[in-house]
Formats: sequence, C-alpha cells, structure tokens
Amino acid sequence: MIDRPSAIAQVRALFRANPCVAILGPRQCGKTTLARVLAADEPVCTFFDLESPLDVRKLAAPMRALGRLDGLVVLDEIQQRPDLFEILRVLVDRPDSRTRFLVLGSASPTIVKGASESLAGRLGFVDLGGFDILETGAESQDRLWNRGGFPRSFLSPDDSASMDWRQGFVRTFLERDIPQLGISVPAETLRRFWTMIAHYHAQVWNAAEFARSLGSSEATARRYLDLLAGAYMVRILPPWFENISKRQVKSPKIQIRDSGLLHALLELGSLTDLAAHPKLGASWEGFALEQVLARLGSRSAYFWATHGGAELDLLVTVRGRRYGFEFKVGDAPGSTRAMRIALADLGLEHLWIVYPGPDAYELDDRLSVLPLADVIDLPGRLERWE
Repeated sequence: MIDRPSAIAQVRALFRANPCVAILGPRQCGKTTLARVLAADEPVCTFFDLESPLDVRKLAAPMRALGRLDGLVVLDEIQQRPDLFEILRVLVDRPDSRTRFLVLGSASPTIVKGASESLAGRLGFVDLGGFDILETGAESQDRLWNRGGFPRSFLSPDDSASMDWRQGFVRTFLERDIPQLGISVPAETLRRFWTMIAHYHAQVWNAAEFARSLGSSEATARRYLDLLAGAYMVRILPPWFENISKRQVKSPKIQIRDSGLLHALLELGSLTDLAAHPKLGASWEGFALEQVLARLGSRSAYFWATHGGAELDLLVTVRGRRYGFEFKVGDAPGSTRAMRIALADLGLEHLWIVYPGPDAYELDDRLSVLPLADVIDLPGRLERWE
C-alpha cells in the first residue's frame, strides 16, 4: 500500500476545527482505504458503507443508530443518503457530543449542496484524487503518466492489466454509478460524449461543436459536461480575465482529470503508443497540471489566452501572488514570445515551464524550466518568491 501522508495530515488538521470532515473524490481513488488508515489510530471507530444492504438496514432509524455512538464514525458513499446531513447537524450540535464524523463521497454536487444547507460552519473538505508524484515517487513518473493515479490501475502487474481495469472502470461508471445518482442518461451517449472530451483534451470548450456531434442542444452538452465534472472525471478550467487592451478567450478549457482514463478512452495502452499520437503534448499538459494542483491545493486555478495567440496553461494565485505554469513535453524547452507576454500582462511573480526531463535551469530571473519530479518541492519554491 502506498502511504498518503499529506491527505492524512489534512484530515487531522480539519478535525481540530470541525466535528465533521468530508473526503470527496472519484470512485476507486482510495477514499475508503484512507479512512481505514485513519480509523486504525482511533480507540473507537464505527464504519458504515452506505452501499451495503446490511449497513443500510442498521441506519433504518439513523438518529437512534448514530446518536449512541462515540469516537469516530465513518459514513462511506454518503451521496446514497443525503438525508443524513440533517441528522448529523443535530448530532454534532449536542453540547456534550464528542463524536466526530468522517463522510466519504463521489459526487460533489450532491454532497456540497447537502453540506451547505445542513452543516455550514461544521464541515471541512478534503479533495482526494488518485496517487500523485509525491506519493508514488519521482522514479515512477512514466508509469503514473501512462496508467494514471487510480490505485488499482497504477498498482496493476503490467500495462495490459492496468488497461483492462480502466476499461472496466469506465463501463461500471457509466452503467452503474451514473444511474445510482438518479441521472437518466443513456450509457452509450455519455460514453460517446466522454470520448469526445478525450479528443478535445486540454482545448477550449466549444458547446456548439459538441452539440452538433451529439445531435443535441448546447444546454444538453453542457449538462453532460457538468455531470462528468461533478463526478471528478473532467476538469473545467475557467479562463482568467485581465483588464488589458486585448481580446481574451472567455470559454473554459476541458480535460480528463486522470491521464490513465484519458489513455483508455483514446485506446493508448503504453507510452510508446502515446508517443506516436497527436495528443501527446495535450496528455502531458493535463497530467502535469494535475500534479501541480495536487501539490499546491489551490482552488484559484485558471488558464489565460488572448485571440492574438498569447496564452498561459495554468495561472494560480497563492497568498495573493500570481504564478504561471507552461507544460512542454520537449527535451529542452525554452522561452517563447507568448510566455514573455503572459509575464508582463499578468504581472506574474514567476513562470515555470514543467517538462519530463531531469534537469532544472533558469532562463531569466522570473522564468525557469522545472522537471516534473521537482514539483514535489513546489510549495517551498513559492515561499522563496514571497
């Protein structure tokens, strides 16, 4: 088992200020395993799997069943029982309550809506994805890029077994998980839409083009996009607007969040297959972007582009300062005119070009090239610029 110390520390820190903590992320990303690691250090812990018929029966009278428990209570797949949020609010507000609740869920719209209505001010959030490069180690960079971060995919004995798992995951997600959320979208339609996103990975969203391909309205195409984003399958990266005298792109970028699922949807079984595919650069951009965001934990993440051709793959704001990132798959990337424009127009503290190679080097005082392995130390690098 691969340790996830950063996520564990984040959960424990949130419990010091909140009686409830929610771990949100896609299915099969390791939420349950992480919860069991946390539970192992607790003197008293009760675990409920809300997809287990036995545990569902135990919670037939939830106020009585949960109200008599002490210690840590884990509620897995909480999106199956959104009615429990109101019960949790009553329980944590008891003046003598020492019970803490850890809720796990795979559908952010359902959870956030229930939490905001019932547990405002009482609940901390941890976003958990698949393994990142800090957890797997820099020596596993290529395997992580090819297979993605889902634990069973990454830990498979070989690339073929990993691909089989990912293809099974896609099918199960479409045929079982989506209907369980009460969403009636034909599985084959959603698979076609998801595959289209894979082919548009790291490009600007064009609702009209997707709608034409699907034979549907733009509103329907956007609903499908929001559905996949809410299930943590797709990232919608919003555009950044700056008050400058240039026409700027105002539509978001879209990308598959897990590189392994991207490769499965594109039917690319190995990095050798990927190297000969037109989406090689886009695949690297999405993979490296997710690694950067996993290390920074920043919700203030955007891309920036103008109609004149200037662009920036990722713009983040950390403690009020702006930093930029470009992602290049080449062996020795250098600066470009577009990067210089982004540095000047956006007032960046620093811009890093993240690439797969082994060596870091400076291009000037505010522009440098960074190996993906060094993203592990990125928080410290940002502190040096403050």
